[in-house]
Amino acid sequence: MLTEGIKGHLEQTVTDDVCADRIGSGLVKVFATPMMIALIERTCNESVVPLLDSGQGTVGTHIDISHCAATPVGMKVWCDSELVEVDRRRLVFKVAAYDECGLIGEGRHERFIIDSEKFQTKVNGKKQ
Repeated sequence: MLTEGIKGHLEQTVTDDVCADRIGSGLVKVFATPMMIALIERTCNESVVPLLDSGQGTVGTHIDISHCAATPVGMKVWCDSELVEVDRRRLVFKVAAYDECGLIGEGRHERFIIDSEKFQTKVNGKKQ
């Protein structure tokens, strides 16, 4: 059962392949904002997936994040999340990302619980 207060935590090391110059979001070799957002989404998703019914998943629907500090290659980064609101299928998370020197990003992220098979079928219907 999903309740407010569920926490998530994921970490990774910044490598060349997650840097702004590599993924096209900038020209410098620092942890890219889109990759920080991906870490945030993974952290939130993985914190609740074990508590969902079989066949269910979550999809990200809204993100409001500031990226306030750059992180160089080789440094560890992590995200901490907390589920702060459950409104039927809508889940709202408070999130913060850090590197070994402190806060690098923070904000809120919203996800919706979906029936994975029905969702995929509906999306695939867009191609017809």
